[in-house]
Amino acid sequence: MNWRHTDLLGLRFFSKAELLSVVDQAIAMKAVLDRPIKQVPTLRGRTVVNLFFEPSTRTRVSFELAIKAMGASSITISKDSSSVKKGETLFDTVKNLQAMGVSGVIIRHANSGAPHFVAEHLDIPVINAGDGYNEHPTQGLLDLMTLIERWGTVEGKKILILGDIAHSRVARSNIWALTKCGATVYVSGPKSLLPGGIEKLGAIPVSHPALVLPEVDAVNVLRVQYERQTAGFFPSIQEYRLLFGLTADKLKMAKPDLVILHPGPMNRGIEIDSDVADGPQNVIMDQVKNGIAVRMAVLYLLLAKGGEQ
Repeated sequence: MNWRHTDLLGLRFFSKAELLSVVDQAIAMKAVLDRPIKQVPTLRGRTVVNLFFEPSTRTRVSFELAIKAMGASSITISKDSSSVKKGETLFDTVKNLQAMGVSGVIIRHANSGAPHFVAEHLDIPVINAGDGYNEHPTQGLLDLMTLIERWGTVEGKKILILGDIAHSRVARSNIWALTKCGATVYVSGPKSLLPGGIEKLGAIPVSHPALVLPEVDAVNVLRVQYERQTAGFFPSIQEYRLLFGLTADKLKMAKPDLVILHPGPMNRGIEIDSDVADGPQNVIMDQVKNGIAVRMAVLYLLLAKGGEQ
């Protein structure tokens, strides 16, 4: 199929066919990661800049490994090590990078819409690695890939996203990807963390996970964001765990083949218990490996092929 995208800014802009084409490409790329030499020369001679203006481990390292696996060079710049700290605007930062001849920019930023702003002003591909409360498209793609690998399709499946939906860009990208591909998506968490109008995205809000746990096929557990706790969104960490934490007791009401995902980092003993996170139903390490493959696929589609797949 023709690849019409010049950037990856959000999964809301993708069709079902395009989402599945990225997953297919990622599954093909994953074979490279099982080789003794985990590298192909596809992007040899290219340089990709990682602009990470928010803390990150999994996403940043995953992109760096994906860039290396594709044969390109990477430069990672944090906010504290860039001229932004001296007062330079984001606009000037990225325009200077383009003038230096880089092939693409990956950006993670606390402000929603920052990657869209950058893409408007650059003639090279821009990849959103997470922007504010908006989207985290490669996380949505790797979660979709992980479930497709397990089931073959998400068509007709029921998935619960559990936790802080209001502040979660992961939740939004997952909702876009899963509903476009034919899944039913439920969201549950403290009422203060369920945004109004979530139904407009295609998700079904439920007040308590127990209401849907017996019927869902997968649960994607979101991190409790401690930085939000100071704002009083829920009474206490202990109460959160009791009501919304994924515990062994709650699993007793679920299907025995329930699939458990977590985008990380995990707060063990709060949103997910260790025996659940490390149990046989979890695919968390599959998500981590698939993250590299998905980012390899995105780099290939944006930088190597450009217009044709």
